[in-house]
Amino acid sequence: MATDTQNKPNKLCDSVDDVAAKLANTVRIAPGACHEACVPDINRLIHTVKRLKAIVFPGFHFHDTPLESLPDLIHSELAQVHVRLAREIASAIARNKEACEDMGKPLLETDHQPPKEQLCEYSEKLATEFLCQLPEIQHTLNTDVQAAYSGDPACRNLDEVILCYPGLHAITVFRLANALQKLYIPFLPRMMTEWAHSETGVDIHPGATIGDHFFIDHGTGVVIGETCKIGQHVKIYQGVTLGALSFVQDDSGELVRGTKRHPTIEDNVVIYANATVLGGRTIVGRDSVIGSSVWLTHSVDPSTTVIMEKPRLRMRNERDNDDLTPVIDYQI
Repeated sequence: MATDTQNKPNKLCDSVDDVAAKLANTVRIAPGACHEACVPDINRLIHTVKRLKAIVFPGFHFHDTPLESLPDLIHSELAQVHVRLAREIASAIARNKEACEDMGKPLLETDHQPPKEQLCEYSEKLATEFLCQLPEIQHTLNTDVQAAYSGDPACRNLDEVILCYPGLHAITVFRLANALQKLYIPFLPRMMTEWAHSETGVDIHPGATIGDHFFIDHGTGVVIGETCKIGQHVKIYQGVTLGALSFVQDDSGELVRGTKRHPTIEDNVVIYANATVLGGRTIVGRDSVIGSSVWLTHSVDPSTTVIMEKPRLRMRNERDNDDLTPVIDYQI
């Protein structure tokens, strides 16, 4: 004999089916996409980035390999990375070819989505172009390592920078992502730097321009915007923001993209903790120092030191229950 529970319609299943159908109907198919499944895979991309980091710092990842065998091992690693990266590039382009063209470079000589074979061939070409830049990227990263060692008295040796410093990890991922960005590949560069952001607390847009010997000390809370230009031998501390002052809108109220919104930091500048420098017209001249907690929205000449006026501390001795306990001001 059926129980009351068995006779009742399964409202839960009916409602779940309805929810599933509604959610499935909201799937966004990008205009011009080859097929619905063309989405870059973040897990595969992160794995590829880790392999790239191993390749540019081979002495720290292939230390068990005899020196005479190292070229063959790196060659094998590069071949595997090439396959993985080309696949993600193809997915990114197929997902939104227009995103590439919005960045200023038509990727393929066609107004329509290319055949899969042509897309794969082109993606392999881009992956090759990227990998050919790795020696130059490695050279620049070595200057960043040296900058960290030279700029931090707590650092005992160069190995410590590579093994321990979150700032270098963020810069490494940025420099790899920036090379892909310059090849007009959509999605992947931003996915890479946002992963590094989640790992380190350092948010560097892959479109930023950063010279060599760059050092981020401590790192957490640093923000570097897309159109920021940073020269050589620049050092910044935790909590520094190099951001936009305002966002220009067109007649329809849409944000105008591609304009210079973020500051320019010239060579040999030091920016201390929690300073904020804003605006595309703001230039911090070479050899300048921006003090902690400074809010800066206009340019400063070279060799300028910008600091906040000394604050005053107010202290009350809470151990004394007398309401008339004086408040003592201290000049810092």
